[in-house]
Amino acid sequence: MFDHIGFGVRDLSKTRAFYTAALAPLGLAIRFDENDVIAFGPPNKWALWFYGRGDGPTGVHIALKAETRAQVNAFHAAAITAGGKDNGPPGPRPHYTPTYYGAFVIDPDGHNLEAVCYADEA
Repeated sequence: MFDHIGFGVRDLSKTRAFYTAALAPLGLAIRFDENDVIAFGPPNKWALWFYGRGDGPTGVHIALKAETRAQVNAFHAAAITAGGKDNGPPGPRPHYTPTYYGAFVIDPDGHNLEAVCYADEA
């Protein structure tokens, strides 16, 4: 869980397009967009910030909570369709916790983005 996180990216328009598609299955959307800064989050929350800096990635790993395993699957599919690169398909990761179910993608700037669900399969 995090309150907010922000970092610079090389191409804000690519970042905007990628995250708009990848985060939609999780119910997250752009909540702030002006002056080379965008922020995504749930309604009334600015949680994930991107600043158009043009000087490269910061190597950030971001794990976003999903309520269901179906959301994790939808996130992965949407992110790949939006141009992300697979960095671990949806599936259980019992070496983290017994019910950990996650999927990983590399975004257009090389950041490792994850959706994770802790709910049992049932």
